[in-house]
Amino acid sequence: MLVEGRVVIVSARIGAGHDGAATELARRLRARGLAVGCHDFLDLLPGRLGQRLCDAYHRELEIAPRTWDWLLAALGTAPLAWVADRIAALALPRLRVVLGGSPGLVVSTYPAASQAIGGLRRRGELAAPFAVYLTDPSVHRLTVNTYADLHIAPNRHAAAAARGRGAPRVEWATPVVAPGFRPAVPGERGRARERFGLAAGERLALVVSGSWGVGEVEGITADVAATGAAHPVVVCGRNEALRDRLRRAGVSRVFGWVDDMPSLMRACDVVVQNAGGLTTLEALATGLPVLTYRSLPGHGRTNARVLDEIGLVPTVSRDGLEHALRTASPAELPVAEDPAALLATLVPPMAAEARSA
Repeated sequence: MLVEGRVVIVSARIGAGHDGAATELARRLRARGLAVGCHDFLDLLPGRLGQRLCDAYHRELEIAPRTWDWLLAALGTAPLAWVADRIAALALPRLRVVLGGSPGLVVSTYPAASQAIGGLRRRGELAAPFAVYLTDPSVHRLTVNTYADLHIAPNRHAAAAARGRGAPRVEWATPVVAPGFRPAVPGERGRARERFGLAAGERLALVVSGSWGVGEVEGITADVAATGAAHPVVVCGRNEALRDRLRRAGVSRVFGWVDDMPSLMRACDVVVQNAGGLTTLEALATGLPVLTYRSLPGHGRTNARVLDEIGLVPTVSRDGLEHALRTASPAELPVAEDPAALLATLVPPMAAEARSA
């Protein structure tokens, strides 16, 4: 039984980006012979508080998305940061159970989990190495924890921002994207289009808005179609109401939850996104050009600004949308060390001996 070699990853089902990063990190760490357990931070909160917080955030993005600009800014102030820290501390009793048995490494992919784990380190209750994986290209105050041994950033800009917010050690690494997201080989695009019922000779723009299908998706779809430069293919995630509205509006290429996103991406020519999260990285890894258009307030806008500044994903206006859809070219993800390799270096020698026993 692996005890000291056990890695505990704490994520959260807020959208899909945090869980997606956790899942891929776990896969890579297991490939290195480590036992990995993944836990949802929301389930560590008392009662149904975690689900209520998740639902409230979801509803805010649906009903009053502009308030997320204000809330994100407010969470960067000391008073609300203190409140967020107090809420995170409510998870400590269950978190202590999850971390029992002397893990070899603890990894967080979610800000509130980072605050709670950092609280255990501050209290002297956590001896294991503690790492934070930053899932977004923009870095908020709450995503950095000064008690972590290592922060891993998805690009140099995020690494510099994390250092500026007090992270004691920061490394940047190639973003974690599942291996299925890769460029198409000859003939593969045609087969993918046939599978999804997409026309062979059209230029297709894949419109994505995260697993929740939030933001101005209907407006984005209408604007893309109006340019005549590409036909929109819309993925609504788990937002069935959005899917139904688009179909009633006459949009013919609409999908709900898609199990094989790598193939659907390889069927398309360009991706239009609004949040700058994991789907953006997956599209870039697939070799597609990506555009930001009508970005979500809050983290969507901060991510869009960084992605534009570092030259990975341009933000386009309505006037520039047609030209961008016709001429966009793919950008290459920065190549650096595998984040799992960086994490593995934190596992103490005793864990390595237990792992190989």
